[in-house]
Amino acid sequence: MSYNNSSSIGTGSRAAGRTTFEFGRTHVVRPKGNHQATIVWLHGLGDKGSSWSQILESLPLPNIKWICPTAPTRPVAIFGGYASTAWFDVGDLSEDGPDDLEGLDASAAHVANLLSTEPRDVKLGVGGFSMGAAVALYSATCRILGQYGNGNVYPINLSAIVGLSGWLPCSRTLRSRMERSRDAVRRAASFPILQCHGSGDDVVEYRHGEKSAHTLASVGFRNITFRPYNGLGHYTIPEETDEVCHWLTATLQLEGLQRQ
Repeated sequence: MSYNNSSSIGTGSRAAGRTTFEFGRTHVVRPKGNHQATIVWLHGLGDKGSSWSQILESLPLPNIKWICPTAPTRPVAIFGGYASTAWFDVGDLSEDGPDDLEGLDASAAHVANLLSTEPRDVKLGVGGFSMGAAVALYSATCRILGQYGNGNVYPINLSAIVGLSGWLPCSRTLRSRMERSRDAVRRAASFPILQCHGSGDDVVEYRHGEKSAHTLASVGFRNITFRPYNGLGHYTIPEETDEVCHWLTATLQLEGLQRQ
């Protein structure tokens, strides 16, 4: 099913003149079994939520509800300012480019808002591909630090993060922020993250994904799994989605994979 998200969301800043982002259509894949977890899954640059909802619906994970929003259509620097669906502005698909903190906070807040009405006994997670994976990893840091990049409180108790073919935004400032909070370091130690990346990725190069995993581990994320895929380009394959299924089942303690 899908629905239009007629609401818009600002960056959470109290400053006058803040940017408002209009998010697109949200697609929901209902659990076929006992509802044990809800995961917001974020598409890549230029894509839309429906593309991934079809893939996720085919996975043997009957106890997960998937929420697949669509990013705002906005000018994107890497496309020379032409408009595209994008979770934040980006000039370089790696951790080396400048960080659009306002766009990142707005998208992370949108994800948090989508999860805020889920039942209390349901485990919550965020996953994504490419730029969507970047927002998922950014959401992990917001959860651990307890706040968005702008300092506002992050309200969701996330249980798992999955990032495919992505990178970690704001990596240059993460260490100093973590060092200021013993509680953040303690929370990070057990927080589960799965990253997968293909060695043949020519869009978000493999080294950027690997470096992001190393950065997370170096600041205290001890429960991070990084899976390389030899020769895989900037797309997903059954072996990778199988890994995601098994990892989520174990991490979220789901009732088990549904054999097809």
